[in-house]
Amino acid sequence: MAQSLRFGIVHDFRCPPGSDVTMPQVYAETFDQVVHAEQLGMELCWFTEHHFMSDGYLPNFVPVAGAAAALTTTMRFSTDICLMPFRDPVRLAEDLAVLDNVSGGRMELGIGMGYAAHEFAGFGLPISRRVSLTEEAIEILRLAWSGEPFTFEGKRYRYSDLRVTPDPVQDGGPPLWVAATSEAGALRAARFDTNLLPQGPKAKVLEPWKAALAADGRDIGDKRVGIIRGVYVTDGSDPADDPTWEAIAAAEKYRRDVYIDIIKASADHKLAAAERSTRTDPRQPDPLNPLVWTAGDADHCVAELTTMIRDHDVTDLVTWGGPPGLPPSVMNDSLERMAREVIPRVRANLSLQ
Repeated sequence: MAQSLRFGIVHDFRCPPGSDVTMPQVYAETFDQVVHAEQLGMELCWFTEHHFMSDGYLPNFVPVAGAAAALTTTMRFSTDICLMPFRDPVRLAEDLAVLDNVSGGRMELGIGMGYAAHEFAGFGLPISRRVSLTEEAIEILRLAWSGEPFTFEGKRYRYSDLRVTPDPVQDGGPPLWVAATSEAGALRAARFDTNLLPQGPKAKVLEPWKAALAADGRDIGDKRVGIIRGVYVTDGSDPADDPTWEAIAAAEKYRRDVYIDIIKASADHKLAAAERSTRTDPRQPDPLNPLVWTAGDADHCVAELTTMIRDHDVTDLVTWGGPPGLPPSVMNDSLERMAREVIPRVRANLSLQ
């Protein structure tokens, strides 16, 4: 792994019904935490996206990325993920170009094609179009950030002699990532020569992506691999003894339950369930699942993160900064311990700075 190792936080700005925390408090404490995380030396802040959710799940990363960029000087901002079928690619190219200027060249973009049936229904889009909408948008973003007028004739989008301004600060525009839960997604990331956000089994996501890059003579050392991994650093070896972890674990159960309900209603789940029904081997836990947490004392966190990063070629790792229904500040003590007691040791173990 030739790339530097980067750590940070990820936020989705959620306030479940009945929560004692208000939405303005969630936003205010999140921005305070972003500033604090940068002061602790963390390099990343990612935002997620979903729509029409009762807990106010962040539907648009653009305004919050602009606000966070204005409060920071070194932290880089990205998404895991931006749901591309619901975005006009030229408007998104403009938004990212403006954000890249506001931040002084600190923007990146993680792309996904979505799976939630209620979102496609809400936007009046057939889910069958998600692949073409996503793939054409990736092409258009790159053309829009080329610094030249471009013409594009696709199945979903058509533009003629269009010059998008302003130009991004970063040459060629913000770096792109593609999320993959299957081999098809991994091969899409390789085909478009992007960084990878693996969210599926290593054998079905990470390995096909690496193999496709190698087949084209490209080096994985030129790419980045990013994951969401919740990290909570406790005083004792058993997180169950920590009352704060008990509250966070309950909030994370809510997060999992909401995702499970969305996934079960998706066509992707029905296909996956049919595939699993034909398998006889036991199902193994997926360490790249973004809902997995590492919780324990510093020694435990160092050991588990070192192994996971080494085994999966991870270059970028972000932890959840705001468990839903709790004030984001509940994570601040753990973030401090992660920055001071865990990250330096993980870097030393991996000989990466």
